[in-house]
Amino acid sequence: MLTADIVAGPGGVMTDEVGVVTGDLTLRSDVVDGSYVLKVRYKDAEEWYTVTGATTRARRDALDALHTLAVALLNRPDG
Repeated sequence: MLTADIVAGPGGVMTDEVGVVTGDLTLRSDVVDGSYVLKVRYKDAEEWYTVTGATTRARRDALDALHTLAVALLNRPDG
């Protein structure tokens, strides 16, 4: 499992459970049972939410690359 703190850009990050989340967030990438799962939470909060459309089949050795891509796509501190 890998995590990174990000700032969501305009429009935030869409989640399956609660819709759009915005502001200071933490991303969590993991490969579970052959699936890459990307979750997000408000920074320092307890509850994680699944990022909509960000679950796919993956091998564990792809985790670093997938996490790097997710952070690059979703971290938009300057808008």
